[in-house]
Amino acid sequence: MLRLFSRTVPSLSKILLAKFSSIPAPKTSPEILYTGIFINNEWHKSIRGNIFPSLNPSNEQVIAQVQQGGKEDVDLAVAAARDAFGLGSPWRRMDASKRGQLLYKLADLLERDRVYLASLETLDNGKPYFMSYNVDLPMAINNLRYYAGWADKNHGKVIPMDGEFFAYTRHEPVGVCAQIIPWNFPILMAAWKFGPALATGNTVVLKPAEQTSLTALYMAQLTKEAGFPPGVVNVVPGYGDAGAALVEHNDVNKVAFTGSTEVGKKIQQGSGCSNLKKTTLELGGKSPNIILADADMKHAVETSHFGLFFNMGQCCCAGSRTFIEDKIYDEFVERSAERAKKRTVGNPFDLTTEHGPQVDKAQFDKILDLIDTGKKQGAKLVAGGYRYEGLPGYFIQPTVFADVEDNMTIAREEIFGPVQQLIRFKSLDEVIERANDTDYGLAAAVFSTDIDKVNYLVQGLRAGTVWVNTYNVLSAQTPFGGYKMSGHGRENGEYGLQAYTEVKSVITRIPVKNS
Repeated sequence: MLRLFSRTVPSLSKILLAKFSSIPAPKTSPEILYTGIFINNEWHKSIRGNIFPSLNPSNEQVIAQVQQGGKEDVDLAVAAARDAFGLGSPWRRMDASKRGQLLYKLADLLERDRVYLASLETLDNGKPYFMSYNVDLPMAINNLRYYAGWADKNHGKVIPMDGEFFAYTRHEPVGVCAQIIPWNFPILMAAWKFGPALATGNTVVLKPAEQTSLTALYMAQLTKEAGFPPGVVNVVPGYGDAGAALVEHNDVNKVAFTGSTEVGKKIQQGSGCSNLKKTTLELGGKSPNIILADADMKHAVETSHFGLFFNMGQCCCAGSRTFIEDKIYDEFVERSAERAKKRTVGNPFDLTTEHGPQVDKAQFDKILDLIDTGKKQGAKLVAGGYRYEGLPGYFIQPTVFADVEDNMTIAREEIFGPVQQLIRFKSLDEVIERANDTDYGLAAAVFSTDIDKVNYLVQGLRAGTVWVNTYNVLSAQTPFGGYKMSGHGRENGEYGLQAYTEVKSVITRIPVKNS
């Protein structure tokens, strides 16, 4: 029998922590330079004069007051994007290769300001600085460079159609794209949205999450510095009303949204009620992580820990339902609880910190409520389970539940927090059925050294990404998206270009001369 051997490797957290001495020191109090509304390469105040606070989740203190965009501001941003998309505009006349050069320049500027942006991301979001610097920023930079290379390579085909005709296709930009991003990976999600949209010649109006607007606003200024023409990139911070105004606007041709399934449903409805916009939705997950008895135990425990607790559990593809084969269940539970108790929680600017605060009070309260529900419904708490005492912000202890049943609330609902659920199973067919018994289908993972079993599970799991002997490995080259209520469409890779282009068939009659 063929067997798939996995080499035990340190967790990503340990690798990065081991390198922390080489990481440039963070700016623990980065200067806040941009808090306005970015339209036509200029900074504006809200037409209604409204502002909202951006809070530091580590201490609940106000970082800055941000201009709160509303419908009127959205109208201005969309009008600017529409003008920039006009046939005679500099952007539409620009060579595709030049669009790529601008994206390369934007990536270079992110790299130049990497320490500042990583520090700002940590301040505004709460994620550990060593993660912001070593994960979020490099992935954002790589994504922009990847799509810069696609700018002059996304072309159509010549098609040998029947008859006396010459046929070919053109890949043309969709138009004005509304892009709404979440708070868990603010600058990375902005890059994921900007890259394919700008490479294919669209214009964009981006609305960052109200909890974490600051890095997207700084990135807006960098697009101007890179040389993007006015109106090509616009950023409107604000609340849900600004997002709704974008979704319902008749001059917006496409909506790209990353966030909760609940909001994604509303966006799908709003897009259809106006002008049948193209939509891509990257939504929630309740991803199964399957551990077979033949797996490398040490590696599986550590990687499963990372697969759930990365980014404080605030990850749409988190491996929150960990299914462990009966033969090794008790040992896996013991080791997972021990690892969670050793996870370092604290000041995210401390380079030895693995685990920072949740993003805001609403998320903090929701997670604690779901932990309480797990206790009441009979799950066995083996680690954590409470607020992390002694710190002023939204810190929650890394939490592990054992003896979780499929019908428990914590096994059905997306927690989006540091709560690992350990579930027992006996057979492959059983675990496939149980793993798929969810409304979601974003990701899954299998840990095993038996390639036959791996292949059997991979084909049976209904998820957009299936990892084998690893977790949370993403790249600019590989598509990412979900089945079922985890959304539709794909981001990243060549597949990510499809959502930002229209395909036009051109058919030309070829007269046949009589001899």
